[in-house]
Amino acid sequence: MAIQWFPGHMNKAKKAIADRIKTVDMVIEMLDARLPASSENPLLAQLAKGKPKLKILNKQDLADPERTAIWLAHYNALDNTNAIALDSSEKSAAPKITAACRALVPNRKGLDKPLRVMICGIPNVGKSTLINGMIGKKSAKTGNEPGITKAEQRLFLADDFWLYDTPGMLWPKIIVEESGYNLAASGAVGRNALDEEEVALELLDYLRRHYLPLLQMRYAADKDPSSHWDDVAWLEWIAKKRGALLGGGRVNYQKAAENILTDFREGSIGRITLETPKQWESWLREARKREAALKAEREAKKLARSGQQPQE
Repeated sequence: MAIQWFPGHMNKAKKAIADRIKTVDMVIEMLDARLPASSENPLLAQLAKGKPKLKILNKQDLADPERTAIWLAHYNALDNTNAIALDSSEKSAAPKITAACRALVPNRKGLDKPLRVMICGIPNVGKSTLINGMIGKKSAKTGNEPGITKAEQRLFLADDFWLYDTPGMLWPKIIVEESGYNLAASGAVGRNALDEEEVALELLDYLRRHYLPLLQMRYAADKDPSSHWDDVAWLEWIAKKRGALLGGGRVNYQKAAENILTDFREGSIGRITLETPKQWESWLREARKREAALKAEREAKKLARSGQQPQE
């Protein structure tokens, strides 16, 4: 199942970002440290081309620290880019962010040349929580559901530091299938756009291959040497452990799926990152091949309908 979610307010957000980006000096993109590349918006990369960028890997307290270090090195090696990792609730976030921004755009300072920064991110990445912590008061709405912020806000971190907060936005077509599942697992996708059981099974498949000890410990399977099960067996085990059962002892797969997704989002299983730069490059390469094949197939069908022969 391909996961897609681009409701009407996101199209408005895209237009607002496209207009605002012309007037700012740089862009902050908040990423989910558990899925950095999956939470990186390709639309923003197009709109902000040539602008200095600060990548913030948020929710680092929930992510695998070894993989976070790998991702930071990956982003810091890019041109005109800085990357830092944060927990959005940490009190030292503001000075870290302002210092990183000023390092990228050192010529913008003082009342006559304020540093103008736009901050963007996918839904539910923790942007509003971070902003509230930075300015010391509750100006941005927060919540566990995606799509809380629906309009741009201008905030002042200092007299010469203007921050434009934008609504959370995904992109019209997610071509990397793994990315769609990772975004759904993190809570960035509205519930009406996904099958929670299918997302949970994909998550379990990744966890059993890359974080089996954490999975075994969380669900009391660490003493069972046979607990190298497939994703469905794991979901059934979790259902029995959590009492997610229907009449006659039948498994309530929906309830079990909700349990595993909640545990992942809250960090109850452990510190987990669902992708590495190498994995992402492999997924993206395969996705582009699939897209090229689909495009060629559509063009061939179009030519066939018109009675023309495809070019060699």
